[in-house]
Amino acid sequence: MKGESKVTIVCSVKDRASQNIKNSIFSLRKWDTLPEENIPVFEYKDFRLVEIGESLIFQDELDKKLSALGYPASLLIFASKHRSKDMRAILTVHSTGNVNEAKFGGTPKTLSYAAPQAVRSLLRSLKLLAENEEYEVTLECTHHGPSNLNIPSVFIEVGSNEAQWLDVVAGRIVAEAILLLKDNDSPVAVGFGGTHYAPRQTALILSTDITFGHIFPTHALDELDETMISQAFLKSGADFAYLDRKSMKLERREKLSKIIEAIGFEVLKESDIREMDGVPWEFCMQLRKRVREICPTGKTVITEGIKCALSSCQTCICPRVKIARISPGLLSEAEKLDKNGLKVFLSDHNIAYIEYEDGRFAHILIGLDDSCARLAAEELRDKCVEIIKKHYDVFIDKGILQISDRKFSPKLAKSFGIEDLQLYGKLARGESVIIDGKTINPEMVYETNKRAIKLN
Repeated sequence: MKGESKVTIVCSVKDRASQNIKNSIFSLRKWDTLPEENIPVFEYKDFRLVEIGESLIFQDELDKKLSALGYPASLLIFASKHRSKDMRAILTVHSTGNVNEAKFGGTPKTLSYAAPQAVRSLLRSLKLLAENEEYEVTLECTHHGPSNLNIPSVFIEVGSNEAQWLDVVAGRIVAEAILLLKDNDSPVAVGFGGTHYAPRQTALILSTDITFGHIFPTHALDELDETMISQAFLKSGADFAYLDRKSMKLERREKLSKIIEAIGFEVLKESDIREMDGVPWEFCMQLRKRVREICPTGKTVITEGIKCALSSCQTCICPRVKIARISPGLLSEAEKLDKNGLKVFLSDHNIAYIEYEDGRFAHILIGLDDSCARLAAEELRDKCVEIIKKHYDVFIDKGILQISDRKFSPKLAKSFGIEDLQLYGKLARGESVIIDGKTINPEMVYETNKRAIKLN
């Protein structure tokens, strides 16, 4: 229907893979042919398919042309062939644009508006549909035209030679992936580093909750300045940056991070992304901001318990980050005695907690509300006391934990003329020894150290 904005699939009569995909699309659904003289136009529910006579990569301002004909698009999906020298059997998804010159369509130093949610949907569907086929499924980094479009667009491709372009199985897989298009609300990253086929970014989309807008390979990073990076974030609708750290030297990584942070975005590591998997993005950002304020060098650990609590939350308003604290001295004392026990305890609660760079626990717990955080802190305090009681004599008086620590004293042993290390060992094990006919009991060479720790 004219005037109605739809997801628009663009096929070219000059592209054999494009025609193969088009034929599969028509075979999978019953499409209506619209009476349009300028270009062939077909519609099925929320989809529209248009067929053009030119190359797909030279379609700058296609959105304006379609709107002028009465066929506005909300998203352009270009169904295309993929060409590579290695002739690999491959199905790819990518955004378009030019970091520098425009050898293959588009405008120099101009990026298209990416469609990161469509990228995620298409890539994941391709992976599922091609599971039993001999086709690799992957992202590609941003490249070629068109770049002058005012709406989001994405290329989905079959490669890499004529046999694969004409492969009915490949055409059907791509067609089904397009028709299974889902709108998501995944956190969006701009990707930096790696090879042209972006293996780490591909793996992150397939195994976590995030998606990618524009992606730049390692060989193009030297051409990125603040203007281009800002454009990438704007036209990706991005939330953060991801750097393939292993693909670049420290100096380049630091330079990129500095620019990204200067324009107001965070750089997340792969471990950060996997840690926040299953957690609403807004809550993650609240959490990261709060942790930076209270413990700048700390790493947040999000437990499965808090993930479950968040997923079952029925309110449409993202829960606020609430914190509670316990005595740092109490936590430190218990951690020295049974760190693993504390870790298990923390992991079993609906909280997030913080670890310092050296692996020690911070004395701060994070919950979804005040009562949750406070209750977890109280239970952690009791757990710490329980651990300490297993090793020392303790009693509690007016909120103070009094600890009595009896230890073997080599100094006292020497005062009784004991020099032999074997005798030291016996006394340390609680056995009496005889020196010059005199019995030395363990109690005589032990000293009691007392210390006090505030519980609150």
